[in-house]
Amino acid sequence: MPVALKGYWCNNMAGLQPHTPNPVDIVLHNASKVLEIAFDNGNTYRIPFELMRVYSPSAEVQGHGPGQEVLQTGKRHVGITALEPVGHYGVQPSFSDGHNSAIFSWDYLYNLGAQQSSLWALYEQRLQAAGVDRDTPMAERGGSACHS
Repeated sequence: MPVALKGYWCNNMAGLQPHTPNPVDIVLHNASKVLEIAFDNGNTYRIPFELMRVYSPSAEVQGHGPGQEVLQTGKRHVGITALEPVGHYGVQPSFSDGHNSAIFSWDYLYNLGAQQSSLWALYEQRLQAAGVDRDTPMAERGGSACHS
């Protein structure tokens, strides 16, 4: 059953960039594993949880600088167990694999939705270059406070 997330934090919220449309509705579709987000400019996006997870803006995924990105695999069936508001600029999902350190700003969600076709293609290219696929389990990483 879809979970609608409406209320004070969906109204009059700005992104980090002044030109970002504001969200007017957010619905988690747990069965189909997509976040549906509607913006005040009329655009609505259905963003797969897997795409959100593999492009998480957290340091665990993006690294702490250029070239430190960690390719995420084994996330095809990831769910979102909770979605909390963060200030007036975004949300923090808790993923079913334990990842919960990312803050998704409205800008970031808008761009994920608007660019999801090219982001999927880039992800597939990165998987192929690494010789893995979407379902390959994540390799264990040691020696870091950040993990995924």
